[in-house]
Amino acid sequence: MDRQSFTDLIQTKFKMVRIEAGYTQDTMAQTISLSKKTLVQIEKERVLPNWTTCVSICALFRDSDVLNSTFGCDPLEMVQTISRNHCAYPNHSTTSDIYWNTVDSRNGYILQSNKVSDIYRVLNNETQPIFGTSKLREAETYFGRISKEELMHV
Repeated sequence: MDRQSFTDLIQTKFKMVRIEAGYTQDTMAQTISLSKKTLVQIEKERVLPNWTTCVSICALFRDSDVLNSTFGCDPLEMVQTISRNHCAYPNHSTTSDIYWNTVDSRNGYILQSNKVSDIYRVLNNETQPIFGTSKLREAETYFGRISKEELMHV
């Protein structure tokens, strides 16, 4: 797949990705830094999104079932492969990273805060990130729910 066919394909999925995420046109336009008018034109397939917009969609909505089923893989793998002719798979340790503080751990789950960027994440029992947010309360709520669910399954 080349950039042009990738861009063409993203254009056809734009509206479905927005709807899947539960975003209004206003929210989606703001999220990816487009005017609402441009977003509407893309969704009506009258205007092609540029490469940067396509990369933004893939990065911001990489968990989208629409995008994952369209490409058969993580959409960022496609972006990297198209742009760099290969895909990098970094192997970073998530628990010993010097940029993260452990806030709480329970039933194999870990709640962390980033020392630099004021974001929070929850790691599963394999120390893989499964949730991230900029709001501590939201992170604590998710952490409390997921760690309690795990306790019920034991």
